[in-house]
Formats: sequence, C-alpha cells, structure tokens
Amino acid sequence: MIKNTSILVLLFLSSNLIIAQNPKHWNTNSIYKPAENPILTSDSTFIFKNPLDGKQVKWQKAEVFNPAVIMRKGKVNMLFRAEDNPKAILGGRTSRIGLATSKDGYNFKKYKKPVLFPAKDEFLKYDSVGGCEDPRVVQSIDGQYIIAYTAWDGKTARLSIATSKNLKKWKKTGPAFAKAYNGKYLNLWSKSGSMVTQYIDGKPVAAKINNKYWMYWGEAFINLAWSENLTDWYPLEDEKGNLKQLVKTRPGYFDSSLTECGPPAVLTSKGISLLYNGRNAENETASPEYPK
Repeated sequence: MIKNTSILVLLFLSSNLIIAQNPKHWNTNSIYKPAENPILTSDSTFIFKNPLDGKQVKWQKAEVFNPAVIMRKGKVNMLFRAEDNPKAILGGRTSRIGLATSKDGYNFKKYKKPVLFPAKDEFLKYDSVGGCEDPRVVQSIDGQYIIAYTAWDGKTARLSIATSKNLKKWKKTGPAFAKAYNGKYLNLWSKSGSMVTQYIDGKPVAAKINNKYWMYWGEAFINLAWSENLTDWYPLEDEKGNLKQLVKTRPGYFDSSLTECGPPAVLTSKGISLLYNGRNAENETASPEYPK
C-alpha cells in the first residue's frame, strides 16, 4: 500500500485511517475507510516521568488523536496527540505528542515516551498546563523535519514550531508568530498550521514559492503566512493591517462554524490543494443537512 500510487491521510479527530488512491486524480469517490479502524487507541500502560514535578503519569490514558504522518526510511511515522487524565474535561488535561511507526500503514508500534511535551525550558509558559497538541509535520529539502503544533497554556492557543533530524528528539523554537510585526500576533489565538509542500523525486518537501515558504493556518478563518526559515512566520495582512481571511465560514454549509486547516497542503500543476475540517454551527446559520 505504501507506494507512489497511494497516499495516506489520517483523520484528525480520532486515530482512524482513510485512504485516497492515486493522488494524481483525487476525487471524493477515491476516499474510503478500511475495516482495520481504529488503528491506534489509548493505553494506560504507557508511563512517563513528568519533568515538571517528577511524578509518573499515564500519558496516553485518556485519548490518542489528531495524528500527522510522514515517511522515513521506508516506514510510516505517525506523530499523535495523547491526553493523560480521562476524568478532567477537555482543556483541563495535559497533551503530549507521541510517535508510532508502521511498515504497512495499519499496524503501528508506539514509542514508550512522548517526543514533544511541556518541559522546564524557555517555552514552558506557552506549553503548560495544557501541553503540546495537534501536530502537522513536513520535511525540508535538506532533510530536516519541521512540526507545527499548538502550545496550550490553558488560556491561549499558540501555533508553535519545533525541528528535528530524526522525529524523536525535537528542538522547540517557540510561537510561530513571535517575531512578526514586533510581536503583534504573539498572544493571538492561533492553531492548525498547514505548510505548503511539493513532490520532489517522489517525496513531499516544504515548497518555496517566490523564494518563501508558505503556511495556511487558522480555524475560525484561514490565513496565509510566509517564512524564510520555516520557523519564524509572518501572517498576511490587508491594507488596514488586519489579518487577511482567505477562507471563511459559510452560513448554511457544513463549515458554517469552523474552517480548520488540515494536513500539509500540496502544490500541484493545477494549483495548491488544501484539506480542511469544517464544523456545523449551532444556531440559525447551520446547514440543515447536518446535525448542529
């Protein structure tokens, strides 16, 4: 299954697998859910020593979800979000990002410890107590891995960046927009970074367009940001200095309440393909075709 004629796409809300055959001719009829689902589940046997207090924590006990995948050395490498405390409400738990590998895309082996988590570092004020969430991962042309994730301090979600050479050890570089416009967007609620990639020698890598890297991001609306180094990003603004809204929610449609960027966008001969997650509203703007 792991060939150039197929591509793996993992649903964000749970660790289920969907497959789209022949990415050169994507259409809705080519996507299906195999019977092997779910391919990853929570597991309270995975124990990790929390570096913040030294206590043992069952870091996968509550949930495993919001995965991102990338090929490395012939294997599917999945970075996934795991939450620790099933008794706490959403937002009251700590999220950590784990790593699992597979030869066939169905059967995964998890690493025992998380690979990205709140630690006693300069970014703890952004990562704690909510943790590190919702990974999206790409590779640069020189082989470096870049992850866009959500740092959650319990009040504000901040789109953040980390880099790695092997997907196991990550170096955090902090909030993606920290340096943009004198810190104007440092404390902005920001999530879901989808960096634009292109296929080079059959491998998707971060694409340069007009000598810059580009990333779609956002959930209430979608904005586009640019970077020269894949770590420091600058959102696009309109003539009034406000964030440009490239994709907005649509009253009466499935995405009437949310337009959240999904996995890395792909540059093709016909343009850029961006997958996003829509959510139906709970008021009069909701689509009548779907539950509110």
